[in-house]
Formats: sequence, structure tokens, C-alpha cells
Amino acid sequence: MKTITILGATGSIGTSTLDLIEREPERFEVLALTANCDVARLAAAAIRTRAKRAVVADEGCLADLRSALAGTDIKCAGGRAAVIEAATMGADITMGAIVGCIGLEPVMAAIQGGKTVILANKEPLVSAGDVVLAAAAKYGATLLPADSEHNAIFQCFDAARPERVRRIILTCSGGPFRTWSTAEMRSVTPEQAVAHPNWSMGAKISVDSATLFNKGLELIEAARLFPVPHDSIEIVIHPQSVIHSLVDYVDGSVLAQMGPPDMRTPIAHCLAWPDRMATPMAPLDLVAIGRLDFEAPDPERFPALRLTREALNMGGARPAILNAANEIAVAAFLAREIGFLEIAAIVDDTLSVYHPAAPGTLGDVLAVDAEARSIARRQVGYRNGALMKDSVV
Repeated sequence: MKTITILGATGSIGTSTLDLIEREPERFEVLALTANCDVARLAAAAIRTRAKRAVVADEGCLADLRSALAGTDIKCAGGRAAVIEAATMGADITMGAIVGCIGLEPVMAAIQGGKTVILANKEPLVSAGDVVLAAAAKYGATLLPADSEHNAIFQCFDAARPERVRRIILTCSGGPFRTWSTAEMRSVTPEQAVAHPNWSMGAKISVDSATLFNKGLELIEAARLFPVPHDSIEIVIHPQSVIHSLVDYVDGSVLAQMGPPDMRTPIAHCLAWPDRMATPMAPLDLVAIGRLDFEAPDPERFPALRLTREALNMGGARPAILNAANEIAVAAFLAREIGFLEIAAIVDDTLSVYHPAAPGTLGDVLAVDAEARSIARRQVGYRNGALMKDSVV
């Protein structure tokens, strides 16, 4: 039996993880579950899994959590420090699924425990890649990628002979606007952007998939995880989302990992690694799928790909700035403060005006993140003001 802590237990990744471990209760013991403030779902999950501890990041929700768990032996805690403390309980496996840079410190705390950390949120490798990898090496932690694309690469990549890898090919569904013109995308609504054609995900990552920022962030993650030159990582649109990524070797062999578009498959691979565990997904029916299509992405209609590759190549603080600005821009779009196409424009503007030194510590990363968010918010204000002015005129 392995002990497990789930950071972000009520989100889509957290609930998928819970679904898997509850199917094999003899295999996993839950130490801690955390959430922001979804008390009902957190308490229910903690009771079902007999978790030792339940934590809400929003301390204002702690009283409700205590009430929901009254009469149980489950310890309750609240606040940022409590989430970080939950990550230090010594779990054999920690699932890092807190969206945003708020999840950086808990993940780092888990890494310092020297056990297995499953990375499902992008910020550790995008915003703090060098710092996180250095910490994993120092403390002997094992990092496993839960993203379907990186997990696919992990399954196909010959880590013992990386010099034999010629290319990594990240596949991309293309999102809901794959065939839309730039003019058509000007009027995209939040409801349209979160309606991903293949995957069931949260609002933020769904918008990232629509802009292709999600794939750009995955490009940066892949460069951190796998020792290949940046220009050896390619992106190909694959609308069916059946092939999750491919690894091309120098002898011409191309290994691909295939599976249904369900996050429980890569999560299960991480939970059981280096073993395998059963999932509820039906066997892949290639005859029913019928065909697999591929096409090149268009960097003109989707500038996120250019911006993320430039940030990766420039290195230093650029990926952290890009990630922070994108989070602010996506939130503004979902709040209807800016248009869909302005997400990439705000990221570009923020990168253009902010040039700090490369972060050397987690504190440096968080400082860069905070300043980039402040700048991006001002950019949102400028563009929102112009938008309102145009609508009045």
C-alpha cells in the first residue's frame, strides 16, 4: 500500500485521481486532500477515502469544513501554510494539481520530501523549471508527468540513450477554433472557448487549449523534462486526440502512445509506475475511430505558439512572465473584460516591457510572477478601457 496526498482534490485532475484510487482502496492510503474552498466536495472525498487530513486554502472556509467533518477523525486545517504543511506529510506519492502559481510552494515542499511527485499543473516546470529540477536532483525526488502529452513521451522516450532521439512530436487537438479565421475569432465568447471538442477540463485550461497557449506551455515543459534540443520538439495538430505524442528515433522508428482522451489513463500510469493498474476505460476501438488526421499549426492565427517558443529559447524569467501574463489575460477574458484575441496580445505586451534577471530561487520566481501579473493587469485595464470607449463610440 502506498500513501498519497492530492493537492487540488476537487478539480478535474483531482477528481480523476480520486476515481482511480477509490477503485483500488487496498492499494492506496490517503494522507491529505486539499482544495481552495469547495467544502462539500472536499469533505465528501475525505470521508469516502478515510483521509487523515482535509485542508482548504481559503481560511475563511475552514469553519464550514470543520462542520462538514464533525464526528469524524479527519483533521481540518486552512490557509496557505496549511496546504504547504499537507505537502510535507511524507506521502509516497503527491499529486500536484493546484492550478496557477499558488501551487508552486506546495509542490516544492513535496519535492523536498524526496518521494514521488506527479506534476499535473504546469507552473512548476514552466515558471520555475530550473529551480524545481535542481530541487528534485538535490532531494532525490522522482517527478512524473501527468499531462497526457508528456506522459506519452515518458512512456516512449529512451531515457538511457537520449542521444538516439531525433525528435519529440507533441500532438495538439487544435481546440474548438482550429478552422476559424482570425476575423471569426474576434467575436469568440467564453462559453465557446471552454467547449473543448475532445476533453473535459476546467475553464482556464480549456481557454488555453483554444488559444494554443496550452500547447506552448507544454512545449516548455517538454524541454524541461526531456534532454533534447529545443528545436527538436515539434507540434502537430491531431484533431482526434488519440495519439497523445510521439518520439522519433535516429533509425527512423517513431513510437507513439495512444489512448482515449481521458486523463485517467496518464494519471493511472503515474500512480502505478513502474507497474500498471486497471482503469474503467474501454479498449481503444481503432475501427470505430477509422482515421487519424494531422496538420501543421498556424502561428499567424495562433500567436501563442510563437510567443512560447521565443520564451523558451530566451530562457531566464521569460517563461514565468509568459505564464503569469497568460493567467491574468485568461481570467480577464472569462470575466468578459477583453476579447479572445487580446489574450495573446496582453502576453506579448507584458513580455515586451518586463525584463528581470533570471530567477535563482523559488522566491525569485514568485517575485517575477507577482510583478508580471501586475503589469498584465494594467495591460488589461488599457485594453478594456479602449474596448469600452470603442463600444460607446
